[in-house]
Amino acid sequence: MIEQRLSEQRGLGDHGWLHSRHTFSFANYWDPKQVGFSDLLVINDDQVAPGRGFGAHPHSNMEIISYVLEGALEHKDSMGTGSVIVPGDVQLMSAGSGVTHSEFNHSGEENVHFLQIWIVPSENGTPPGYQQVSVAEADKRGKFRLIVSPLGTDGSLTVRQDMKIYAGFFDGAEQATFTLDADRYAYIHVARGSIKVNGVEFRTGDGARIRNEDSVTFTDGDQAEVLLFDLRPVEVNHPTR
Repeated sequence: MIEQRLSEQRGLGDHGWLHSRHTFSFANYWDPKQVGFSDLLVINDDQVAPGRGFGAHPHSNMEIISYVLEGALEHKDSMGTGSVIVPGDVQLMSAGSGVTHSEFNHSGEENVHFLQIWIVPSENGTPPGYQQVSVAEADKRGKFRLIVSPLGTDGSLTVRQDMKIYAGFFDGAEQATFTLDADRYAYIHVARGSIKVNGVEFRTGDGARIRNEDSVTFTDGDQAEVLLFDLRPVEVNHPTR
């Protein structure tokens, strides 16, 4: 079963300097039917104005992933980590027992557009940590490249949960079939462009919960960039932050 959710059905947060679309309940957006999916708690599609951003604020017991689509995102945290991530980079901050960080648009002229993804960890109170990797578009072109996994397989970032994240680019005749292990769930998010998933058309910002499917086939992409989440088969309503 593919349960599609269109882009315009997401929550909206517009603060002038920040335009955000919330796939799941977050901040002032609340929908009891959209409180995460398995261990995937947040997908925020954020666009931040030049020179603006999120000042220092705390997190704990959350795996926080930033995936930049356009522009440059500057990160600083209480672990002493400082970095600027650009398209192709993936950042994972394990908040664990507690960490403070800030995120700002590194540019004074252009917006930064990125996805912030929160994963509920399998264990609380672990030491905080930071990871970052860059994956070339060629490694994602016409296929799904593993970017996050529990064991850091194939150079992916290591997440503290039984889940995986893949990223792929699809255009024209490029296509891929993703086989789901027995009794696994999946979630897809189309970051940009359009694509058909098992024959159903998806456009920028659309997503879907996937249950009880042996495989998912992606075809007819038009400059599509897609994230695919391989998740535990649990229906969990996690508490909000």
